[in-house]
Amino acid sequence: MLLFILYSLASISVFILLHNFFYQKAKYFKINKANQKAVRWSSQKKPVAGGITFFLSFLFASTFFLLSQPISNNLIKIEYLFISISLIFVFFIGLADDMLSISPNLKLFLQIIVALILIYSGLYINIFDNIFLNYAITIIWYVGMMNSINMLDNMDAISTVVSVSILLGFIFMNVFYFHNLFELLILLGLFYALITFLIFNFHPAKMYMGDNGSLFLGLFLAIFGVKYIWNHSIYEYNQWTNLLPFLYILLFFLIPIADTTTVTINRILEKKSPFTGGKDHTTHALYYIGLSENKIAILLFLLNLIGVIIATYFLYTGNLNKSLVIISFFYSIFVVLFLYINAFRVNRKNKK
Repeated sequence: MLLFILYSLASISVFILLHNFFYQKAKYFKINKANQKAVRWSSQKKPVAGGITFFLSFLFASTFFLLSQPISNNLIKIEYLFISISLIFVFFIGLADDMLSISPNLKLFLQIIVALILIYSGLYINIFDNIFLNYAITIIWYVGMMNSINMLDNMDAISTVVSVSILLGFIFMNVFYFHNLFELLILLGLFYALITFLIFNFHPAKMYMGDNGSLFLGLFLAIFGVKYIWNHSIYEYNQWTNLLPFLYILLFFLIPIADTTTVTINRILEKKSPFTGGKDHTTHALYYIGLSENKIAILLFLLNLIGVIIATYFLYTGNLNKSLVIISFFYSIFVVLFLYINAFRVNRKNKK
């Protein structure tokens, strides 16, 4: 217990100082968007340094774990080395995109490389008998979630608070089910980095997480999505093995999936690239109907947190009561349709 108190106090203190440091020194280090003329909801001239502290939180947690444990040749699993390589790689992809504005095709190619590294390490979705189908859905998952969190970062604090709700679920599952100290420390580290970042990210935001933060965050959450949800042992004892993971993933990542699906469908219908910027997200539509930016952040946090709580209950207890499963399914569909229909209606009205 003393270990976690010291770790928590040290993390919160260090991350507040780091966020403030990068905010104050952003101009000196030139940590700003290279493409400041892109169509976005807010000004692109603010620092995009939040993700640097996210990345450093991972290094801080890893270092703290190593220093707190007795020396052993088997202290770190090979799996964690591949996770570290992948997270470092994707952080620098995001940083390069922020500061150099790399092409979408190159970024997609590099993201696929990251997904392949994780598959090689054994961190892939394993729900089908066909291994290549598992590999394919894993690539879609990793690449999709990196871009989903990146796309969700379209309004002050949205990606931050939604990611906090997801991390709360992972932390609960680790503490009461998986009991993995290293994973708990890196989960808590990122959690503290995010909640301290809110000081600078709530509307009106002083600083953004940038692509370096959103891509890192997306991959981090996707990795634990594979470890804690997609490949959970609960499916070994149920006939709905191939269906339940999709429901629990949808509940856990409800808002990112709803927003990405909405934007992708609407832009394809308008014959636009899903990867271009715009003011057609579910968050923007909620603003147009009268909600303030902070109220939108709170609403989406609560909607996603409810989904996380429901999925965590199923995964932790193993209770697969049909009525509860059906209710949770309709809840997720209701949220997705509510956000999609509202965005479609508002965007159509604005276009007219």
